[in-house]
Amino acid sequence: MSISDTANKNHEELWPEYQSKAKATDPELIEVFDNFAFDEVIGHDNMEPKNRVIMIMASTIGSQALTEFKMMTNAALNLGVTPIEIKEIVYQAVPYVGIAKVLDFIYATNEILTERGIKLPLEGQSTTDSDTRLEKGLAKQKEIFGDVIDAMYKNSPKDLMHIQHYLSANCFGDYVTRNEISILMKMYLSLAPVAVQHNILLICW
Repeated sequence: MSISDTANKNHEELWPEYQSKAKATDPELIEVFDNFAFDEVIGHDNMEPKNRVIMIMASTIGSQALTEFKMMTNAALNLGVTPIEIKEIVYQAVPYVGIAKVLDFIYATNEILTERGIKLPLEGQSTTDSDTRLEKGLAKQKEIFGDVIDAMYKNSPKDLMHIQHYLSANCFGDYVTRNEISILMKMYLSLAPVAVQHNILLICW
């Protein structure tokens, strides 16, 4: 068996002229994986390469796969994903997996962007402040989920109402209202890291 032309072409699109160390030491594994991931699986969907890489990046955060995250971040930049979009992919993981699991990915992102000559910090994307985060977050929740949000507030015990406020102000007000990435993509990004943490198989290739 050898790596197919399609797999080589798709791999080259992500990492032009990349010399794989694993291919030199573990050629049989790389043949199997590349033919599956870069040919067979891709042939069964119409997802744009940019969106596929974004979803894989989010899933690597959930699975704490830092080495693969770095690989996919470089691939994302090669495909035209903007530095701000990449930062937002990382930021959007915070309310779902926690800052402790995201911090190393922030540092890794900063290293990659700096290596590519991109000056930090990037332009801010927040649309709320301490006075508006709860109001705007709650409005965004209702925009996405409708009347169920009012029911959640109505049915919440008083001693747990702060949880509803956390969801509205922090998860939605601080994160979902941010610019650069669409609401639909943010919903996908919220699924990817959570799914891999609960052993739900995601085949993003």
